[in-house]
Amino acid sequence: MEKKQCSIDWLIDQIKNVDNQKNLTGAQWIDVVEQAKAMHKEEIINSYEDGHLMGSSNLENTGKQHYYETFGGNNE
Repeated sequence: MEKKQCSIDWLIDQIKNVDNQKNLTGAQWIDVVEQAKAMHKEEIINSYEDGHLMGSSNLENTGKQHYYETFGGNNE
Protein backbone atom coordinates (compact mmCIF):
# COMPACT_ATOMS: atom_id res chain seq x y z
CA MET A 1 0.00 0.00 0.00
CA GLU A 2 1.35 3.39 -1.00
CA LYS A 3 1.73 5.85 1.86
CA LYS A 4 0.16 9.24 1.32
CA GLN A 5 1.41 12.49 2.72
CA CYS A 6 -1.06 13.99 5.17
CA SER A 7 -2.33 17.53 4.66
CA ILE A 8 -0.33 18.94 7.57
CA ASP A 9 2.95 17.47 6.32
CA TRP A 10 2.15 18.76 2.82
CA LEU A 11 1.51 22.27 4.20
CA ILE A 12 4.76 22.20 6.20
CA ASP A 13 6.66 21.19 3.05
CA GLN A 14 5.09 24.13 1.19
CA ILE A 15 6.12 26.53 3.96
CA LYS A 16 9.68 25.14 4.11
CA ASN A 17 10.11 25.31 0.33
CA VAL A 18 12.60 28.10 -0.33
CA ASP A 19 11.20 28.83 -3.80
CA ASN A 20 7.74 29.28 -2.28
CA GLN A 21 9.16 31.55 0.42
CA LYS A 22 10.76 33.77 -2.24
CA ASN A 23 8.11 33.72 -4.93
CA LEU A 24 4.58 33.27 -3.58
CA THR A 25 2.41 36.29 -3.00
CA GLY A 26 0.05 36.66 -0.06
CA ALA A 27 -2.87 35.60 -2.24
CA GLN A 28 -0.96 32.53 -3.39
CA TRP A 29 -0.21 31.59 0.23
CA ILE A 30 -3.92 31.83 0.95
CA ASP A 31 -4.50 29.39 -1.92
CA VAL A 32 -1.90 27.01 -0.45
CA VAL A 33 -3.63 27.10 2.93
CA GLU A 34 -7.06 26.58 1.33
CA GLN A 35 -5.68 23.58 -0.57
CA ALA A 36 -4.33 22.11 2.69
CA LYS A 37 -7.72 22.66 4.36
CA ALA A 38 -9.48 20.87 1.50
CA MET A 39 -7.03 17.98 1.76
CA HIS A 40 -7.61 17.78 5.52
CA LYS A 41 -11.38 17.78 5.05
CA GLU A 42 -11.11 14.84 2.65
CA GLU A 43 -8.88 13.00 5.13
CA ILE A 44 -11.51 13.40 7.85
CA ILE A 45 -14.36 12.30 5.58
CA ASN A 46 -12.45 9.27 4.29
CA SER A 47 -11.30 8.25 7.77
CA TYR A 48 -14.83 8.44 9.13
CA GLU A 49 -16.26 6.37 6.31
CA ASP A 50 -13.42 3.81 6.43
CA GLY A 51 -13.73 3.42 10.18
CA HIS A 52 -17.50 3.30 10.15
CA LEU A 53 -17.60 0.68 7.40
CA MET A 54 -15.17 -1.53 9.30
CA GLY A 55 -17.35 -1.40 12.43
CA SER A 56 -20.82 -1.58 10.96
CA SER A 57 -22.58 -2.45 7.75
CA ASN A 58 -25.19 0.22 8.56
CA LEU A 59 -23.73 3.61 7.60
CA GLU A 60 -26.07 6.10 9.28
CA ASN A 61 -24.09 9.20 8.32
CA THR A 62 -21.80 9.75 5.42
CA GLY A 63 -18.33 11.15 6.04
CA LYS A 64 -19.50 14.49 4.66
CA GLN A 65 -22.46 14.59 7.04
CA HIS A 66 -20.13 13.78 9.94
CA TYR A 67 -17.71 16.53 8.86
CA TYR A 68 -20.39 19.22 8.66
CA GLU A 69 -22.06 18.16 11.90
CA THR A 70 -18.68 18.23 13.69
CA PHE A 71 -16.93 21.17 12.04
CA GLY A 72 -19.76 23.13 10.41
CA GLY A 73 -19.42 24.99 7.15
CA ASN A 74 -21.11 24.60 3.81
CA ASN A 75 -22.32 21.18 2.79
CA GLU A 76 -20.59 21.20 -0.61
